[in-house]
Amino acid sequence: MNLTLHVWRQAGPDDAGAFETYRAEDISDSMSFLDMLDLVNEDLTRKGKEPIAFEHDCREGICGSCGMMINGVAHGPERLITACQLHMRSFKDGDEIWIEPFRATAFPVMRDLVVDRNSFDRVIQAGGYISVRTGSAQDANATPIPKRDADRAFDAAACIGCGACVAACPNASAMLFTAAKVAHLSYLPQGQAERLERALGMASQHDAEGFGNCTNHGACQEACPKGISVDYIARLNRDVLKGTLNKAVGTPD
Repeated sequence: MNLTLHVWRQAGPDDAGAFETYRAEDISDSMSFLDMLDLVNEDLTRKGKEPIAFEHDCREGICGSCGMMINGVAHGPERLITACQLHMRSFKDGDEIWIEPFRATAFPVMRDLVVDRNSFDRVIQAGGYISVRTGSAQDANATPIPKRDADRAFDAAACIGCGACVAACPNASAMLFTAAKVAHLSYLPQGQAERLERALGMASQHDAEGFGNCTNHGACQEACPKGISVDYIARLNRDVLKGTLNKAVGTPD
């Protein structure tokens, strides 16, 4: 198939960007979207032009680094997959495809389709861990955990930090990411000791990074390649409220 690509090109964070148009020719429908971009970059290199900068690593839908907007949708038109898992059979011969980086104040564009997602790392540093002594490794069944809680902890832990939730949200909120990172610990016994402190610290850092507030649009849930539910945001809000009240009255967590 032959395609017309409109790709956002930006030399650096402080430079003005613009869309540039390229032809992608003789593209196999079995190629992944990133393989297609690789072919376009090979052609640009042969012509002595600067290749399109985009992030990727595992190309297996695990690392989340391949985030980009494809025709206005985070990771492209298919649900529950990342951009690296998107195949060209999702498009038709002659299609025009618009490709741009995630747009958010907290995700400044570094170059072309690459954004700086260090803000996510700082949210994690604000509490996404267990610092209390929980003992040495135990047998799997030594600490009984209800299956419902274990399942929810695993579901929340599926978050790969790709940022699709931020890109899809009209407020550029990262509450789904933050809530998932809080929840996968708060459902476990080891996470209870710092549960409210964790929620307060990570929610506060979320706001400090410039992410918007959650207003329950639900776009984050639809864009998430791992299908993480907005139910976790409600749980985070409850923990933040409880932690705030406890601090106001001087009650320990």
